Amino acid sequence: MGTIREMTIHDYEPMIQLWSSIEGLALSNADSKENIQRYLERNQGLSYVWEQDKQIVGTILCGHDGRRGFIYHVAVNPDYRNQKIGHQLVQTSLNQLRREGIDKCHIFVIEDNAIGNGFWSASGWEKRSGFYVYSKNT
Repeated sequence: MGTIREMTIHDYEPMIQLWSSIEGLALSNADSKENIQRYLERNQGLSYVWEQDKQIVGTILCGHDGRRGFIYHVAVNPDYRNQKIGHQLVQTSLNQLRREGIDKCHIFVIEDNAIGNGFWSASGWEKRSGFYVYSKNT
């Protein structure tokens, strides 16, 4: 049986290894150690890891902008899937968001990520339409 605990920057190396191994999880420069540390400092108590067999086998990176929550990098080692680890990580972060007064949360999932899209659909998340996401480097 595993345990959930708050994510810290000391988890970065095993987390980045896990994230890099997950099909459909896209990493970018925003996932540098410095950027993740800043994100965790700004969003304390919202991101978690699942530890089992003395290793990190699941993660959720979560934060908010004061109005809406955002989830990034929900990842579970394939050897540990189908044990509700992802669901428990998501629920833990959602509970914390609710405590902070955030009543809606979003996640961006790559269109052809069949595993990720299946997970979110099966978990009761609503696929949104009617708008586009625009991005620009600063």
